[in-house]
Amino acid sequence: MNTLNEKVAVVYGGGGTVGGAVARALAREGAQVHVAGRTRDPLDRVVRSITGGGGQAEAALVDASDEEGVRRHLDELTGRAGRLDILVNAVGVPHVQGPPLAELGLDQFMAPIDGYLRTLFTTAKAAAPHLAKQGSGVVLMLSTPGARLTGRGFLGNGVSSAAVEAFSRILAGELGPDGVRVVCLRPHAIPASVGASHVTEAFAEMAGRAGATTDEWLAGAAQGTLLGRLPTPEDVAEYAAFAASDRARTMTGVIANLSAGALVD
Repeated sequence: MNTLNEKVAVVYGGGGTVGGAVARALAREGAQVHVAGRTRDPLDRVVRSITGGGGQAEAALVDASDEEGVRRHLDELTGRAGRLDILVNAVGVPHVQGPPLAELGLDQFMAPIDGYLRTLFTTAKAAAPHLAKQGSGVVLMLSTPGARLTGRGFLGNGVSSAAVEAFSRILAGELGPDGVRVVCLRPHAIPASVGASHVTEAFAEMAGRAGATTDEWLAGAAQGTLLGRLPTPEDVAEYAAFAASDRARTMTGVIANLSAGALVD
């Protein structure tokens, strides 16, 4: 039984490794999926993978940091579809990992903080009235274990992840009275993203400073989890599809720990 029949979903960052996997999972569960991003080819590939399997999907070129552009996109989308039920922000923001405080520039530190929070604010603000219109809806966003870890070389990433999680909790309180739920997903490093996203350089820098290759560094990260492995895009997508469905209708204001046991709550 499809759990998202007649639901309308938009996935910002839908052409990325994780965003694309989430879009496919939502479509498989019956949602009409709209993927949005700044680059046409990966968006079109995701749409083809969905429609080729009988699902419903469309693509749009939208910069999630552009407040007016996002507002226009959602107004136009809901004008055609009649509603919006699920907002997913899977936008990736290029950032550095590796340099300790002494080597880190202010702009490098601020880049992920400003980048991630700007897209979250912009997409959530534009989507909230549409989600609340029917007295229900779900907002999903992504964090990282950096929000809860300490160490060297990921100051901007860790602070931005902590800010994302705070944003999600407070947003849940803002939107809850309108029947809108907010869930933040916190996976660990995803090896499948290497070579296909901004994390390629970030992981390579961390690995180089540890005297390892990226594959070796990721293998070490996997060994540091309780399950001895790292998540796949499909792992994140399956949980996202569950969280977006009525099976999770009492879940809001939570940080879903998908770190394979790298963190224990």
